[in-house]
Amino acid sequence: MSGQRLVRGFGWSAIWVLILVVMVFLTIRVGNDLEALSTGTIPPEGEFDRRYALNPALAYAHILPGAVYLLGAPVQLSRRIRTRSLRFHRALGRVVLVAGIVTGLFAIAVGILMPFGGSAETTATVVFGTYFLAALTLAYRAIRRGKIPTHRRWMIRAFALGVGVGLIRIIVGIFEGTGALEFSDAFGLSFWLAFVIMTVAAETWLRLRPHAVW
Repeated sequence: MSGQRLVRGFGWSAIWVLILVVMVFLTIRVGNDLEALSTGTIPPEGEFDRRYALNPALAYAHILPGAVYLLGAPVQLSRRIRTRSLRFHRALGRVVLVAGIVTGLFAIAVGILMPFGGSAETTATVVFGTYFLAALTLAYRAIRRGKIPTHRRWMIRAFALGVGVGLIRIIVGIFEGTGALEFSDAFGLSFWLAFVIMTVAAETWLRLRPHAVW
């Protein structure tokens, strides 16, 4: 039992670290975009911030629902909250589901229309964005049919991909920090690495704890 608690505690700690990474970069993103908006300046060609300045509506249609999803999904996966307030769990679940679908759809759009990491970013976004949306859809269908374990498994898969955004930033930082790749080259590759790692991690977790509520 102590070993299971240790694994569970490590899993939650890793999740919150990844969410924190996303929120830190989201704060920086908003600050940069507000500065660009207030000054009316557009970053030069090749700068990472340029695509946000040129396509703010598309970018934030993905970013803001994504933040709602990442902050709401851990609450949905909390056994304590789920058992103490089922009504709240169901209400929040609808919000998280809608936010997840919206951010997933616009993530694919961003990856196709304004990729910074080239074809690697586009292909990874389409492949894993589609899988993310499929996982949410299957999770919803399962709960509507009363198949709670199946619902839980698909939600965990979707959530693993969601927090993978934080891992992308960490991997990019490792590439840059070690001098292995420049930021522009590392960005697209990091999408593939992060999402593959999180997909494997989710499947490993589900295999090790097939009957656990989380």
